[in-house]
Amino acid sequence: MPSARRAPQRCATKRASRLVVLALCGALGAGALTGCETTQEKASAQRAESERILEARAKRQAQKKKHKQGHDQQNHDKQKKGEG
Repeated sequence: MPSARRAPQRCATKRASRLVVLALCGALGAGALTGCETTQEKASAQRAESERILEARAKRQAQKKKHKQGHDQQNHDKQKKGEG
């Protein structure tokens, strides 16, 4: 009957190893989900940064255009005064 005593120990070992495997899989799954969230946050931050850069660029171009138009108008006025 010694074999009857060993059977419960083997079952307990199998259960323990299964629990360890399940715990590791759970930890890996949780880590993967957390990683995806972090990636999404990084992408969102990158999009926001890109939008900010594009808005600043558009603003600079508008100011440059306005400044250039002011110079063009001054040159036009000087030419007009010289003719008259």
